[in-house]
Amino acid sequence: MFSRIVTQTFMPTCSDTLVRAKRALEQADAVLIGAGSGLSTSAGLTYSGTRFQEHFEDFIRKYGIHDLYSGGFYPFETLEEYWAWWSRHIWINRYEKAPKPVYEELLKLLRGKEYFVLTTNVDHQFQLAGFDKKRLFYTQGDYGLWQCSKPCCQKTWENEDMVRRMVAEQKEMRIPSELIPHCPNCGSPMTMNLRSDDTFVQDEGWYAACSRYEDFLRRYQGRRVVLLELGVGANTPGIIKYPFWKMAARNPNATYLCINLSEAYAPKEIVRQSICMDGDIGNILCQLDKG
Repeated sequence: MFSRIVTQTFMPTCSDTLVRAKRALEQADAVLIGAGSGLSTSAGLTYSGTRFQEHFEDFIRKYGIHDLYSGGFYPFETLEEYWAWWSRHIWINRYEKAPKPVYEELLKLLRGKEYFVLTTNVDHQFQLAGFDKKRLFYTQGDYGLWQCSKPCCQKTWENEDMVRRMVAEQKEMRIPSELIPHCPNCGSPMTMNLRSDDTFVQDEGWYAACSRYEDFLRRYQGRRVVLLELGVGANTPGIIKYPFWKMAARNPNATYLCINLSEAYAPKEIVRQSICMDGDIGNILCQLDKG
């Protein structure tokens, strides 16, 4: 187990911290990005407030739903209403680009570098920003995929065309009944390919991405790797945060670079290898890319 957590606060005037981070990225043989929800939040993909109200005013008025996250678990009375909600949810978070170009700034920072992305985000903003699909591992699912609700098989289906129709054709918070998606294999209702319980489907694409991630780790084991953690909180630390700490502890050539708003910290065992930058991710990425 790691000992007491230590923090290092970054401010825009803290040039030494900025210089250290730039140097680590410049000298790295490869960069492993671990991305959590804070990255998308920095890019403007907020789940409450004005953005939520603009797209879901009718659901707010009828059901008193307070945010996108809780709405995803609401027990709607009909599948027509359920998919009216989810088609909008998918559309604004998966098929529309984030309001702010934070993902594009990250890609600019990585130009000319070997990199791989491990993320718990399900919005696929990495692909929309131009990241190579074969360098991405989405561990928790994809808003752009459906699966059987049973599930009867370990398969997923892309949903963009159907989501477009649902958004365009819904009226009074309901989609036409004929648009309700059913599993092509068994006829059961479809559901989102999101990890929420033991019914989550890990299809061939999931395992292929996992294999590419493991290959990346093998190729750069012991080398100068920057473990770039972006916006990772404490909800699922076992997927990104704890593995990154362990990788840094085992590899003296690695640098743990954590950028997060109010949650930038590292355990004392790796503090000499760590650079913790507390602030808005988008702003800090822009500063790292300058000069």
